[in-house]
Amino acid sequence: MHRILAAAMAAGACASSLQAQTRPLVSAEPVLTLADALGLAGAWSPFQDAASAGVRAADAQRRVAALRPNPSIVAETENVAGTGIYRGLRSSETTVGLALPLERGGKRQARIAVADAQIGRAGIAAEIARADLRLRVTQAYVVAVTARRRAVVTRDQVGVGAEVLRVARVRVQAGRASPLEEQRADVARIAAEGALERAERSAAVAVANLARLIETPVGALDDSWFQQVDALGPVQQSGSTGTLTAAAVRADLDTATAQVRLARSQRVPDLTLSASARRLEQTNDTAAVFGVSIPLTLFNGGRSAVAVADAQRDQSDALRRVALLDAEQDIATTRAEAANAATTARNATGPALAAAAEAARIARIGYREGKFGQLDLLDAERTLLDTRTAAIDALAAYHDARARLERLTAEAPIAKDTDR
Repeated sequence: MHRILAAAMAAGACASSLQAQTRPLVSAEPVLTLADALGLAGAWSPFQDAASAGVRAADAQRRVAALRPNPSIVAETENVAGTGIYRGLRSSETTVGLALPLERGGKRQARIAVADAQIGRAGIAAEIARADLRLRVTQAYVVAVTARRRAVVTRDQVGVGAEVLRVARVRVQAGRASPLEEQRADVARIAAEGALERAERSAAVAVANLARLIETPVGALDDSWFQQVDALGPVQQSGSTGTLTAAAVRADLDTATAQVRLARSQRVPDLTLSASARRLEQTNDTAAVFGVSIPLTLFNGGRSAVAVADAQRDQSDALRRVALLDAEQDIATTRAEAANAATTARNATGPALAAAAEAARIARIGYREGKFGQLDLLDAERTLLDTRTAAIDALAAYHDARARLERLTAEAPIAKDTDR
């Protein structure tokens, strides 16, 4: 009778183990793929709205830079409120005219060049915002899938713990085991239930965070995508040359160079031409008045402003080289992390997981038949749990590293020719 009971329990354990290891995460809900999540986030994201507003502001600033200085109306009255013949308004002279500033030194063209450089930088900032949003959504998606898979593994562990406790009770009642085994199995079951509660809470938070990013309730996620591990392409020696990072620092350098040109143009003083009509109160005559004014650059000749612009341009160039160096290092490091995570994921989801599952299956059968002790069973179950968890962590690390690598190597848009 004991052999029949043990065989039935062993068959049930094998079926339960096989189901726990191979069953797909099937749901009646529509599956939200990563592509769907990216599309939903891109349709409304405030991050992209902010970047688009920056582009519009740069365009408006360019129109402002192209404007010429406004003319001024000049009005003045002379020879009033004096003494003698200048008492009252009898000898007043009223002049009304127009003053027109004339910019010299190419100031307007220099302003336009700065604005054009800022437009290019704003466009790159918009592309960076899109790439950052893609990375953010991908990472949130990976976290959500990972949390749900951990909850599934923990839920399976709760079922295993309940089964081990039931078998321990049967063994104790049959006098084949010490009551200590039942207590130990009960402790393991309680620990598994606590782990399940924590895992489900973490999964709920991760899914809610993803839903906030895409402004859509999240149902089933694409588990098949999460389990897929693709081979990485060949390592590129200069992978950061055409990236968004390189384009951004180059645009900053272009803006700083345009600022130098603007500072130099400011050293050339502007002219102000005026034409007025003067009325003489005593004779009731009218005369034309013409004038020209030019500032004297005695105290501020603009040399300091040019020196500041030159220093900022040199700083931008140095920061550009530093950013390219950091980008090269980050790309190489992230590529290695993705490759290592891919290797770990293949091993953990392949031979290692199969061996751990087989060891746990044998331990369950042996424990029920009295060939193995409970400590052997618990050790095999712990190894299986650690292997499944490691497989999930490795897949999560792979997809996270792959997303960061795509962000680092994202290609910059083709720059528009603003010189024509």
